[in-house]
Amino acid sequence: MPFYHKLGKIPPKRHIQFRKADGSLYYEQLFGTIGFDGMSTNSYHEQRPTQVKEILKQYSVAPKIAKENSIKSYRFRGFQVPPENDFLDSRKTVLVNSDCSIVLAAPKKSTEDYFYKNTDSDEVIFVHKGTGKLRTMLGNLDFKYGDYLVIPRGIIYKIDFDTEDNRLFIVESKHPIYTPKRYRNWFGQLLEHAPFCERDIRQPQELETYNESGDFLIKVKKQDDIFDMLYASHPFDVVGYDGFNYPYAFSIHDFEPITGRIHQPPPVHQTFETAAFVICSFVPRLYDYHPEAVPAPYNHSNIDSDEVLYYVDGDFMSRNDIDQGHISLHPAGIPHGPHPGAAERSIGKTETEELAVMVDTFKPLQITEEAMKIADEDYYKSWLEH
Repeated sequence: MPFYHKLGKIPPKRHIQFRKADGSLYYEQLFGTIGFDGMSTNSYHEQRPTQVKEILKQYSVAPKIAKENSIKSYRFRGFQVPPENDFLDSRKTVLVNSDCSIVLAAPKKSTEDYFYKNTDSDEVIFVHKGTGKLRTMLGNLDFKYGDYLVIPRGIIYKIDFDTEDNRLFIVESKHPIYTPKRYRNWFGQLLEHAPFCERDIRQPQELETYNESGDFLIKVKKQDDIFDMLYASHPFDVVGYDGFNYPYAFSIHDFEPITGRIHQPPPVHQTFETAAFVICSFVPRLYDYHPEAVPAPYNHSNIDSDEVLYYVDGDFMSRNDIDQGHISLHPAGIPHGPHPGAAERSIGKTETEELAVMVDTFKPLQITEEAMKIADEDYYKSWLEH
């Protein structure tokens, strides 16, 4: 859960007169979620944030479904998604349900001639390759390998990349994204046993403010359509804000793993949660230290959720033939576990250098046509003893 943050100039109370040097008013905007009940921010603008000049076009970016109902385990080779120049064009949805979309992207160019706003979903962008700057209406965040960029729905943003070699793993959520509630006290503060704390969360500290009129293109995503909307003022015209609803960054390298004498269950790796799925971080850590421990995970049945694992780096202890950018899908309804030989290989080892991101969804995921382009159709046979 983000905590209170303020940046720039704000008046001493909400909803009172806040004037510029020439005596005219700044324009206040309540930027909130879940009606007036969720997290919100009060921002103050040089110009009215409501000045739509024209809606130029509307087009669908809805994913095309290849398999609506599948019980087959899959591996997808994520780095086979070809790079594309444009940030939005590069985003390829591979798995989807009514709660979330899992997206791969390999953008080569920064967003220059438009701004982007996703009104459907909060976004978690995991940076697998690349460095740069996330620029938003509520301030900027530098990013690098291993960063999660959490962007609440409705945030207007651009992304500047330093090079053309970029790989992103993106989760779009129809539900607000929070830190795990079991790691927070009743005030919202992260507890002592949490695997990260507020010091690890990077808030925007650099606020770009433009007081410009003209033609500013904002690509707005709504119900899987993109609307090209022309605004009369620069969307980065905020002079200050305060509240709880803003973009932030958290590095997977700052996640402190929880270990034990025997194998710990996947929830100890949990990093974010929603009402419909969780996101976990598997990071380098010491193995279990019971003298007879089997460090590899035990077989378990996915009865209530689909499990998606995105492999980032290192040698993943429970899998054979896994490389960077691979994604495994283990659907609900059938058991899965370590590949043949993995449990035996793990015995006696003291640590692992694996790095991965896991998404567990409570509703089944549908497989898209984009996913099938990079699918290993025989992965489901990889538990057979040869």
